[in-house]
Amino acid sequence: MKTLLYSLILTIFLFFDKIEANTDLIREAVENPHRKEENKKRDVYRNPYETLKFFELDRSKKILEIVPGRGWYTEIISTYMHDTNNFHVAVYKEPSYAIKIITKIQNEFFEYFQKNKNKFGEIKKIFIDKDFKIESNENYFDLILTFRNTHNFLDQKKSENIYQSLHRSLKKNGILGVVQHRADESATYNFQKGYVKESFLIRHIEEQGFKLLEKTEINSNAKDLKNYNKGVWTLPPRYAEGDKNKSIYEAIGESDRMTLKFIKK
Repeated sequence: MKTLLYSLILTIFLFFDKIEANTDLIREAVENPHRKEENKKRDVYRNPYETLKFFELDRSKKILEIVPGRGWYTEIISTYMHDTNNFHVAVYKEPSYAIKIITKIQNEFFEYFQKNKNKFGEIKKIFIDKDFKIESNENYFDLILTFRNTHNFLDQKKSENIYQSLHRSLKKNGILGVVQHRADESATYNFQKGYVKESFLIRHIEEQGFKLLEKTEINSNAKDLKNYNKGVWTLPPRYAEGDKNKSIYEAIGESDRMTLKFIKK
């Protein structure tokens, strides 16, 4: 009788393990109905499912998203990480540039996710100080993600500070995932108007203590001309030129982007 009972219990455990294994939680998070409709429309350009799989997102890891903006990726990651108590975002404690707009965006971000806490779960907050250093424990996070932020760090001449700080915050062998608007390798500049040269950025991040593990063309866009007077913001979703040539920019889509995965050495 005991043998039969143990066999039954084992079968039940195996059954539920199989269900969990067959459940693609990242896919479910991307397809969750609570995301804003305007955000879902960007999936075709930003490929969140493939990108987060590439960066090895996992519920058992302590995750940090850097400067989440209006929360495009946060809607997905927070859904996936719901009830784990492992998801954090890093925001500016006191913005030192574009102060008015960044303050507004950050306030609206927290208002939105607090209002929808039952849908997206608890999101922990840590700060980035005026020197672009993360106020966090050392060797704490398993995975740190930054999406389309690095041009700002470079423009403010504080990218070394923040990447060194991210290095300190990561555990040994922790992963850093970076998505960034990509300049052509033939460009005469390393970064300009939102675009950054890939070879430059890889070297720059490795100089802060990381090692490139892998890169992918998930978020590439060969149609991006990268020669716009108003830079990357000319393209959707910003449309910096308004209705001028809008149909052309719609046909191009969002920017060409590098997708890089580093490990903490």
